[in-house]
Amino acid sequence: MDEKPKGIWKKSWTGWRGFLLWFILFFVIFLFGLVVASTNLPFAWLFAIGFALAGVILIASIRWLRRLRNFKRFLFDVACFATVIALFYAEEDWRGRHDWEKFKREWEAKGEHFGYASVIPAPVPDDQNFALTPVIASSYERFFDKSGHAVYPRNTNVVDRLTMITWSDNQWAHLPGSGGWQESKKTDLKAWQDFFRSSPPRGSKETNSFPVAPQPQSPAADVLLALSKYDSAIEEIRQASALPDSRFPLIYGNGDPAAILLPHLSALKSAAQTLDLRALAELQTGQSEMALADVKLSLRLADAIRTEPFLISHLVRIAIMNLTLQPVWEGLADHQWSDAQMVELDQALAKFDFLTDYGVAMRGERACGIGVIEFLRHAHDKPRAYASLFMDSENMLMNNSIALLFNFAPSGWFYQNELRICRFETQLNLSLADAENNTVSPKAAWRAGDAYGKEMSRHLSPYNYLERMLLANLTGAVKRFAYAQSSVDLARVAIALERYRLAHGEYPESLDALTPQFMENIPHDVIGGQPLHYRRTDDGQFVLYSVGWNETDDGGVVVFTKGHTPSVDISQGDWVWRYPAK
Repeated sequence: MDEKPKGIWKKSWTGWRGFLLWFILFFVIFLFGLVVASTNLPFAWLFAIGFALAGVILIASIRWLRRLRNFKRFLFDVACFATVIALFYAEEDWRGRHDWEKFKREWEAKGEHFGYASVIPAPVPDDQNFALTPVIASSYERFFDKSGHAVYPRNTNVVDRLTMITWSDNQWAHLPGSGGWQESKKTDLKAWQDFFRSSPPRGSKETNSFPVAPQPQSPAADVLLALSKYDSAIEEIRQASALPDSRFPLIYGNGDPAAILLPHLSALKSAAQTLDLRALAELQTGQSEMALADVKLSLRLADAIRTEPFLISHLVRIAIMNLTLQPVWEGLADHQWSDAQMVELDQALAKFDFLTDYGVAMRGERACGIGVIEFLRHAHDKPRAYASLFMDSENMLMNNSIALLFNFAPSGWFYQNELRICRFETQLNLSLADAENNTVSPKAAWRAGDAYGKEMSRHLSPYNYLERMLLANLTGAVKRFAYAQSSVDLARVAIALERYRLAHGEYPESLDALTPQFMENIPHDVIGGQPLHYRRTDDGQFVLYSVGWNETDDGGVVVFTKGHTPSVDISQGDWVWRYPAK
């Protein structure tokens, strides 16, 4: 009698169909378990596939190993495989460490240092630290304390007194601009008067947070009245500025440099904007001495973060400098500074060396890249660490797969990535600014940009994967630093020109007349190292300029970007200091 066929549940799970069923069963079980265990675990399905495959292989292996001959062969194969893996790890570790150490020795002999600890600012005495004073500390104490320890939960009782003039003050009003000396444009204090006097929409429960006069005064008077809201905080900042040092207690030692919080940066810029707006209003009301004090205090805020090893910190310093040059420029344009005041302004500006600061920022970026890789190399939960760092990347499947691979990677792979980041940063980015000769080469920056493109287009491998994720195109940053240094140089020469005019009744025929009485040395053009361009104009004023990033003398012409709100395009045209036509 023919035997009846067995049902699917009575059949033996053997052959490829059986292994497929085991794989599906294991996959569903592991996926469900992973999701239940941690809903935040990224790409749980990828791990489930791996576990399911391992389970199927284990079942097949158990069946095969039941024979003694197979079991002995298995032990021999395992020993051979383990030996090959050990040799692979040993070779990769040795080669990676050897290449990295060789590069370090070569450049450390030239004075470079690559460890993350080498860029952390040195401690300063608490009683001499501007950043630890109460009004300054209020900008960060919600997140970390004065000892650099994270605050959890966040201290919502802290009142940030350093942040001033925010959009939240008058949410219904448009925040005006602050003028543009680069455009030969004065600040519209009338627009600021309207902002401060604006009323909330009818029926709104919001209120204007600024003090206002019952009836409109002059724009400058109304601006000063509105900003009196910050008088006590500004006075505290002024007293704190007498302290000689500044080091914010950032959490440098938490392992992951990318996780460092920098809440003080926006607060410093906000306070500088307030000081500069106040200085402009003080100039218009004849209070030039008070305006000078506010300008110097704004420059002190920029100097407070000079030692921080982060590019963003130095870009904020540049932004503060551009804001602060506005009252300097307007005071010179309207002949409102005395000779003694201009001497003080020149001394304050002479302290800034943005090309040296560029080196600080680039070394900091390089060290942070190394710090992140070292953090990943020692992370106990690499998949989670990679997910937190690269969660915004476009190809998440690729990134997670590589992250899983790096979870078991030889240390040599990490060293190879560190080597590639440091090689690019050291040999290309750092060389773009010559701080000793105070020059920048745009052509070198363009070549570095091309080199970055080639580096990013290389075939992806374990030796450059982290480099691809962490190495940013910073070649454009040197343009910002060059423009900042050029702006400071132009301002200092303009101050000397105004001092000459006060003494002689007119501007000189050439810049040579400024030395040595009004300026010890005339700075050369940051771009190319040639003399700055200067000429008197028919209306008794002058045009002073650098040839700018295009390295072409455009005759003192400023080029603007296209769009709804045009701004100065520092990639084109000249970098110019001139006053509005009379």
